[in-house]
Amino acid sequence: QVSLVESGGGLVQAGDSLRLSCAASGFKFNWYAMGWFRQAPGKVREFVGTVSGAGSTAYADSVKGRFTIGRDNAGSTVYLQMDSLKPEDTAVYYCAARPTSTSSYARDYNYWGQGTQVTVSS
Repeated sequence: QVSLVESGGGLVQAGDSLRLSCAASGFKFNWYAMGWFRQAPGKVREFVGTVSGAGSTAYADSVKGRFTIGRDNAGSTVYLQMDSLKPEDTAVYYCAARPTSTSSYARDYNYWGQGTQVTVSS
């Protein structure tokens, strides 16, 4: 069965970096676009970034220039490198998968991980 497992979250200070990982299994990973989303308390889930099977990326304006998505198709893993973190980046971060093309809409994704908490203190 399909599984997406995020890891790497934690508590950091503003300006620090974190690297999240999402290990995937149960589907043909390189055929799927992968997305990262986040949800802060009391807020709707929002798009962070996405990467196609071939490695093309797109980001939300709020993280552009600070966050980088990469993927290892051989290892069925997608990464989210987060630099220059801000308190407003505090949220539960989710990875998600959808076949073929990328999307910035959560409703377009078929599979979701359980999320990992990222907390950035000021």
